[in-house]
Amino acid sequence: MSSSHPQTVVRSVCPLDCPDTCSLAVTLKEGRIVRVDGDPDHPITRGTICHKARHFPSRVYHPDRVLHPLKRTGRKGEGAFTRITWEEALDEITRRMQEIIRRHGAEAILPYSYYGNMGLVNNGSMDRRFFHRLGASRLDRTICNVAGNRGFEMTMGFKGAIDPEETVHSRFIIVWGGNIVSTNMHQVMLFEQARKRGAKIVAIDVHRNRTARWADEFIQLYPGTDAALALAMMHTLIEEGLLDHDFIRTYTTGWEEFRKRVAEYPPERASRITGVPAERIVRLAREYGRTTPSFIRIGNGLQHHDNGGMIVRTIACLPALTGQWKVRGGGALKENGVSAVDKAKLERPDLLPDPGVRTINMIRLGDALLHADPPIRFLFVYNANPARVAPAQEKVLRGLAREDLFTVVHDLFITDTARFADLVLPATSHFENLDVYKSYWHLYLQLARPVIPPQGEAMSNFDLFKTLAKRMGFTESCFDDTPEDIIRQVADQPENPWMEDVTYEELSEKGIVKLNLAKQPLFPDLLKRHKIALYSERMKEEGQDPLPKHVPLKEGFDARRNGDARHPFMLIAGPNHQFLNTSLGNIAKLQKLEGEPRVEIHPADAARHGIADGEAVRLFNRRGSCILKAKVTETTLPGVLISNGLWWGDSTCDGKGINQLTPDREADLAGGAVFFSTAVGIEKV
Repeated sequence: MSSSHPQTVVRSVCPLDCPDTCSLAVTLKEGRIVRVDGDPDHPITRGTICHKARHFPSRVYHPDRVLHPLKRTGRKGEGAFTRITWEEALDEITRRMQEIIRRHGAEAILPYSYYGNMGLVNNGSMDRRFFHRLGASRLDRTICNVAGNRGFEMTMGFKGAIDPEETVHSRFIIVWGGNIVSTNMHQVMLFEQARKRGAKIVAIDVHRNRTARWADEFIQLYPGTDAALALAMMHTLIEEGLLDHDFIRTYTTGWEEFRKRVAEYPPERASRITGVPAERIVRLAREYGRTTPSFIRIGNGLQHHDNGGMIVRTIACLPALTGQWKVRGGGALKENGVSAVDKAKLERPDLLPDPGVRTINMIRLGDALLHADPPIRFLFVYNANPARVAPAQEKVLRGLAREDLFTVVHDLFITDTARFADLVLPATSHFENLDVYKSYWHLYLQLARPVIPPQGEAMSNFDLFKTLAKRMGFTESCFDDTPEDIIRQVADQPENPWMEDVTYEELSEKGIVKLNLAKQPLFPDLLKRHKIALYSERMKEEGQDPLPKHVPLKEGFDARRNGDARHPFMLIAGPNHQFLNTSLGNIAKLQKLEGEPRVEIHPADAARHGIADGEAVRLFNRRGSCILKAKVTETTLPGVLISNGLWWGDSTCDGKGINQLTPDREADLAGGAVFFSTAVGIEKV
């Protein structure tokens, strides 16, 4: 290495909405990022990262990156802009906000964001404070995990689960409804260690995806029928006496009512619902019941159905029957609740002038933009790309096209959403920010310092809303906080025993800090205060069935009975391997690796519709349509179509995305999204 051009390696953290929250080793040369690797010093990610993270330099230095504020010059959707100054942009924003508040009230302003950046400083602190103090309509951020998390809580009483590092001790592992090879690679690494110690891994899913091919056994079922499978497994456990009666008696409630409900789901009935042979259900239940420790990794796909909350709530009952929560490496994991922070401290909802201000579910954005009363007149989008990611895309695009809607987008690129913006503001990448990250899977907090200065005139999310707060005349002291202050507030969590010893100083010194489970052991100790609700009084209070059950989906698909004649297929649109939603979807190398937008169809269905492999096909329903290339394959079941990934509009045949088809209904719990409960038709183009 030439001494005139030395390279340095610094730590950072991956900001993507992924459970792994990897630690990164970033190589710099002459102040420029030249390489991103995994940080070998992180105890759980251990230097291994995915393709996506390795291509971060292509994102940071992308020729299309927005580096200056831009103002729209053409029609909405055209993507025609001219450069302006930050002063002009900030003046326009504050003038518009003040005028709208004066004429229509602050409720006419709506923020729209999600987790394009998972940092607690730049997504979940100053932005929330600003919109709360403004009195804007509140956004219910429901698009991903709320239905499943609520379902898990309805059974367990809390969101937390076991330390994933303990899963190396598991001996029978079920990956249920999650393509973890693509979405949780370090859990795969831990399961590989368990496999070397003798563990068997079973994947349960609707699609023979990468995880299904990696597992020792794959069980394929029809969409939205997972609760019936779980109930039939529990039926077998009860019938064959594969139970831990002491655990059930000590740590659960509602056993007698629960047992009667489970009796309604013998394997033969579940087989008719799920498509899984009865004898295979029995064998699965026996293996699960006779092997200790057994562990279930509950994926995200399950919860994106009309019945998604009930599905997860039902699966979460399984470990209780065999007492797996008391065994190291046993139990189930949906999402880590141990690293919970005091959101009120970070977001300050007490700043709201009117605590009763309306709340808009983010999955209903299209309806809100078109029909909200009073109308939404100002939309502020950051850390999100709703034009591609939100369901009922046609309504969303019509709403974004309103000339009387003033839209600001803060992003790194002219995304499909930014094409409709009146102002586009340049955002920093995570490599340009100070931030703190927590995982929703592992139990480590991580501090990330900026490794390069802001590119061009980019401004961080934190600084943007802090600046706007001052321009709007907000005088509360919380708007004087620095990123360091926010990180201290994250560390100061006296209500969370596992974070009791975490300090800003330790985070600053070490960069990586594990939560201290010794302060309050998880299982079975927690169950002394939160018994497992086989019969849930909370579900009853919310007007739900207090007992687990299979609930048919709302769109009329059933592969073995008469369904909607025009829309007989069930469409599952899960994540692809190379992008994360639309993040990194404009990186040429990753596009090449992913291929092209396509839909997988079973050979019998393809023959029936005269569709050959590689032909263009149109998917349609009453909400919209899109054109994809057909892939004829037996990886999917008859009557089920699979289309992985969200592509940018310029990557698709007709500029339309799969979310043209997906409904904006709310799931059974917590208002979650139901992307996978989508009935469609198919035809050759």
